Amino acid sequence: MTSLSGVFPVLPTPFTPDNQVDEAAFRRLIDFAVDSGVDGIVFPGMASEVETLSAAERGRMVAVLGVHLAGRLPFIVGASHADPVESAARAREGMAAGAVAAMIMAPPHAGQDVAKQAHFYAAVAEAAPGIAIMLQNAPAPNGAALSPEAVAAVAAAVPAIRYVKEETLPCGQHVTRILAAAGGTLDGVMGGAGARFVLDELARGANGTMPALELADAHAALWRAWKAGDRATARAIYRDTLPLLAFQMTFRVRATKEVLKRRGLLDHTGARAAGPRFDAGDLAEIGELIETARPTMTMHPPHA
Repeated sequence: MTSLSGVFPVLPTPFTPDNQVDEAAFRRLIDFAVDSGVDGIVFPGMASEVETLSAAERGRMVAVLGVHLAGRLPFIVGASHADPVESAARAREGMAAGAVAAMIMAPPHAGQDVAKQAHFYAAVAEAAPGIAIMLQNAPAPNGAALSPEAVAAVAAAVPAIRYVKEETLPCGQHVTRILAAAGGTLDGVMGGAGARFVLDELARGANGTMPALELADAHAALWRAWKAGDRATARAIYRDTLPLLAFQMTFRVRATKEVLKRRGLLDHTGARAAGPRFDAGDLAEIGELIETARPTMTMHPPHA
């Protein structure tokens, strides 16, 4: 498998006005990601409202992604579950649709115990042979918030773990420590946390970022500039997008969907996830923040 690097946005799950999964809108988002110049796609993840999807809905959307993507980009399937048997089943479901890796969150129930974490991942790897695993290290309460050294130790114990998505704070320091502890045995460490710390992560050796989708074109341009050694352009893109990403930190998927709607990619912004909802002032503010980020947006979707 070719080493995975670059920008891998997590696709949101669009819903119809009657709260059903909207497959047509989902295909449009896939095309937007491809056309934006990103390096791959992730689905489902927390930004996909995965916790609200039934097993049937999740499986159907993974299949839709595989068929519609048709090999245009690699995709990573989200396969997190507290039960390694269920996690492996989700990984195999992704493999059947063409996924090249499975992103699996370090389970909180195993705590900081490296042996327990390694046992969990080894069980997944045994039940889903052939797929690379990305260990997602997320903050509590959703994740186990493993120390960087524990992440490297778990990965060393389970050869199927080839990548890490690091989202515990301070992300940049943790990227440095994971890479040092892993000693070159991993294929890469990617940043998460909505790309709010992306330049620090890249400066410390991260091989990519996994943000939400709404600024996929901006993040792809930032990555290209960084790889080309054009730090000034990368920082200018970061400067223009960060206020919107900070706003998104509070409203999460609702902010993502509102931006996508205003970019002409979604007709309906309904979300199942818990969390704050916009009032009139928030809707006015997000419009201002979109205008701040607009110089970084290279794509103008035909659906607009």
